[in-house]
Amino acid sequence: MDIYRYPEREKWNDLLKRPIMDTGKIDSDVLPVIEAVNQRGDDAIREFTLKFDHVILTSIEVQPEEFEEAEKLIDDELKHAIKVASDNIEAFHQMQISAQNRVITSEGVVCWQKAVAIEKVGFYVPGGTAPLFSTVLMLAIPASIAGCRETVLCTPPAADGRIHPAVLYASHVTGINRVFKIGGAQAIAAMAYGTQSVPRVYKIFGPGNQYVTAAKQILSRSTVAIDMPAGPSELAVIADDSSNPGYVAADLLSQAEHGKDSQVLLFSTSERMANDVIAEINRQVEELPRREMAKGALAHSRTFILRTNEEIMEMVNEYAPEHLIISTDNAVGLSEKVINAGSVFLGPYSTESAGDYASGTNHTLPTNGYAKAYNGVNLDDFVKKITFQHITREGLLHIGNTIMKMAETEELTAHKNAVAIRIK
Repeated sequence: MDIYRYPEREKWNDLLKRPIMDTGKIDSDVLPVIEAVNQRGDDAIREFTLKFDHVILTSIEVQPEEFEEAEKLIDDELKHAIKVASDNIEAFHQMQISAQNRVITSEGVVCWQKAVAIEKVGFYVPGGTAPLFSTVLMLAIPASIAGCRETVLCTPPAADGRIHPAVLYASHVTGINRVFKIGGAQAIAAMAYGTQSVPRVYKIFGPGNQYVTAAKQILSRSTVAIDMPAGPSELAVIADDSSNPGYVAADLLSQAEHGKDSQVLLFSTSERMANDVIAEINRQVEELPRREMAKGALAHSRTFILRTNEEIMEMVNEYAPEHLIISTDNAVGLSEKVINAGSVFLGPYSTESAGDYASGTNHTLPTNGYAKAYNGVNLDDFVKKITFQHITREGLLHIGNTIMKMAETEELTAHKNAVAIRIK
């Protein structure tokens, strides 16, 4: 990791850039896939699965016997871990259920809103280099709490044409209705348009590579809603002389191992701590099975030495990290200054891995600076809120002149007449 000491503010934007992706090239690769799935459905899915995953699909949808086999392959310790994580995720998201209060805005005018579950939702769970069954829990549990009627999951098959048993087990215990062996942009297109096998959904959730992200964004313009733009993983850590360099290095590597396009940043006022962390990274990375991926991410990751914590918080908020660990002796105080971040972890024992798996918070988070405008997935993402109002005659008399004057000024005479006819 390159070290930047006391960078000038006018250089912050350049220094905080994510790994550059050629979005124009990615979009041009993705568009034909989307169009083919829209036009040819299952046939196109089979072709792209053979081309990209090198698998001949005999059945696009996971069959009941495959779920049964998966349950037998999962050991009791993992089943218990999934149960503990599920309970914590459920507890956190249950807390997000909002009260449906009514308000009298004027005499005789009562307004309220009701949260109604999105009927059909789709989940994308990456397979690729790691079976992210934890993402199943993060998406299916809040969908279940919200009351979504139909849940569909797509995930790429392994070389043997199967889905990892942990993904299938997590899908089964969280009540997902149907699971399909489809990955990449073709999976997003299948859920957006619907095919002979895959039902169409109204909103798609879940992380993915740059092609999945591009497909989500393209299709969100006209066809389907999405949770957020979510690209490669990223983590920022704030450390000081009280931090444990081994802990900090382990946290940075936990995100670097996601892939070569991930990025991790270290912020500190202590040069000694920064050097100790980098030494720990160099030692620990050699012990990782995915060390080549981690090293690829580290190649475009950075360490920043700044003069004050105030400067650090300004620079971190400018970066808007997906994950932020504040591992300092005043972590709680610094946390009050967080404006832009997906999920924040405070203190030496709040490893980001806890949020990825079992603390209860959701790990589907905005990346690439979108934390400036987006939050991570929560219960509200699975509902739409419909407003209601009930107005009595007295209520309309009370606000009628206001409505008519505003409508008249906007030159919308029919709007004015809709009130006037009732008052007369």
